[in-house]
Amino acid sequence: MQNILVCDDDKQIVEAIDIYLTGEGYHVIKAYDGYEALKILDSTPVDLMILDVMMPGLDGIRTTLKVRETSSIPIIILSAKSEDNDKILGLNIGADDYITKPFNPLELVARVKSHIRRYTQLGNMNQQQAGEQIYKCGGLTINDDNKEVQVDGETIKLTPIEYNILLLLVKNAGKVFSIDEIYEQIWNEEAIGADNTVAVHIRHIREKIEINPREPRYLKVVWGVGYKIEKQ
Repeated sequence: MQNILVCDDDKQIVEAIDIYLTGEGYHVIKAYDGYEALKILDSTPVDLMILDVMMPGLDGIRTTLKVRETSSIPIIILSAKSEDNDKILGLNIGADDYITKPFNPLELVARVKSHIRRYTQLGNMNQQQAGEQIYKCGGLTINDDNKEVQVDGETIKLTPIEYNILLLLVKNAGKVFSIDEIYEQIWNEEAIGADNTVAVHIRHIREKIEINPREPRYLKVVWGVGYKIEKQ
């Protein structure tokens, strides 16, 4: 049973999310501000975090920053429609996804399942025997058996979403993928307003694998079309 940490200062929202996730077999741990959430993370294994942006005390943005100092667990942020800048900022500083309030609980459950699946697969692969599913592109190497990425021999730490985007592009080196194609293949849902979400994750990947992200060697943009990994 996976542990889902739900953090929102609105107790009614927390209780509603609890009902739906518990019904799907998840164990929900409740917190009502960022400080409480961080204390829970220090003492309890958590597989995914749902985090409201606007909270008194330690808000969702600063909480995400603190979590990302030590953990790569999936983080889904909750944001009101009027807080578009906060949604983008949340993705910029390490959140994996966002849901706009008011939200459809079934959509939230679907997003949780998707991220849990990726995170679990990424972790479990470290315990499996390697089958030499290795993809190389110049100095960039992905071992898909242990989910390890190296650049010039140095191991790079990626979130599950970042890893899956990079793997998709590397396995199809030279092929250009549009933003919608990337979103639909990684998130397994229709790409509606996906531009910012994909662009933020692409930038994070570049910052981690490129010596100079402004002059990328590997992950390149094809203006007006999409992104590709350059064949080496």
